[in-house]
Amino acid sequence: MPEIELLRLDHAAALLAFEQENRAYFAATIPDRGDAFFARFDEVLRDRLAEQGTGACYFHVVVGDGGDVLGRFNLVDVADGGADLGYRVAELAAGRGLATWAVHELCGIAAARYRLTVLRAATTLDNLASQAVLARSGFAVVGETRLSGRPGLTYTRSLTDAAPAPGTGAAG
Repeated sequence: MPEIELLRLDHAAALLAFEQENRAYFAATIPDRGDAFFARFDEVLRDRLAEQGTGACYFHVVVGDGGDVLGRFNLVDVADGGADLGYRVAELAAGRGLATWAVHELCGIAAARYRLTVLRAATTLDNLASQAVLARSGFAVVGETRLSGRPGLTYTRSLTDAAPAPGTGAAG
């Protein structure tokens, strides 16, 4: 059974493999990270972990039974009880409900562990899979946007009804 884990330095090799193996797949629906991301991966990871240490962001990975990274689920721009949700799932794990499961779990973690009350998200109009994940996870469309020049939708989800995720120490 996959597990959601807070990003750590020892995820580096599996995370880099995940990003490299899925680069073209991701680029079809979300902006590419660019060559500099891969060339400076160790530095980027250390920067993300330092940022996470401040509480401004929380980066999570979904790890499979063999230790491979199946997805990234991030809460960024944490402030005033809210955060922006972003995620990407490996091509080999897509279409199996992993994203919906992980977003649901992360909503509980965000409420219980990080004391957040609202999450925001956005997706391009052509990313029907992400739109479906967000809808199944209780997000509502609240507006339109442009993402890297492409038309998209913005979403929000209140976390006041989010079930605490297992192991968060929250009552429930």
